[in-house]
Amino acid sequence: MASVTQLNPGNGPSVASGDALVLEHVTRSFGALKAIDDVSLTVAAGERRAILGANGAGKTTLFNVITGDFPPTSGRVYFFGEDVTTLAPNEHIRRGMRRTYQASLLFRDLTVRDNVFLAVRGVSRGRFSFRRVRRGHSTNEATERILHHVRLEAIADTPVNALSHGQQRQLEIGMALAGAPRMILFDEPAAGLSPAERRELVALLEGLPRHMGFVIIEHDLDIALRVGERVTIMHNGRVLKHGTPAEIENDAEVQAIYLGKH
Repeated sequence: MASVTQLNPGNGPSVASGDALVLEHVTRSFGALKAIDDVSLTVAAGERRAILGANGAGKTTLFNVITGDFPPTSGRVYFFGEDVTTLAPNEHIRRGMRRTYQASLLFRDLTVRDNVFLAVRGVSRGRFSFRRVRRGHSTNEATERILHHVRLEAIADTPVNALSHGQQRQLEIGMALAGAPRMILFDEPAAGLSPAERRELVALLEGLPRHMGFVIIEHDLDIALRVGERVTIMHNGRVLKHGTPAEIENDAEVQAIYLGKH
């Protein structure tokens, strides 16, 4: 078996034409605590990357830095060759980055269709218009395509507060698809799902368009190894190693972390 590649923190990744996301020596501190520490990482365009780690490894903080929710204390973030380190979250969205959160951010009193429609409208050119769109408008057509893709057509007129937890996760994925993003960041989408809902989640992720890359952070090792083409392991705020799913699954150090022996 090929050995798992160790990232060299002394040599940050360079921004190449095929890179979608590049982090160079990124650190985020909260007072004396370094939530993430000197993280360097490259994700290619169209790549499906899983980031794994035990609770407290720094995974969600890493996402917050990538999306602009928390600016890094030091280091740089590049998205398709552009330095987005200091840009606000809405500017990341304009450039084709989407993100889901551990806690659902849905309009619970509206229907499934209305939620998707608002997501599509929010990234469209006419998002500030108060005019009601016509039936054949591109916004409505995009909404229906997304509902079909995430298999929610049958319950499109159901209020969100009547959905199961798994259906709400499906809806969040659908809303993240609004505006044909170039990359989506999924923040522990399997949290709280039943075994059947987890299988549905895996099918949805595997069915995303191949040109659309994504990064998924997960505590669930099985799901991450199924949907990720490359896997990065974080531990105590740092990148420990990365490799293929097979390399990571058979790595003794990774097994020790997940069994609580590291």
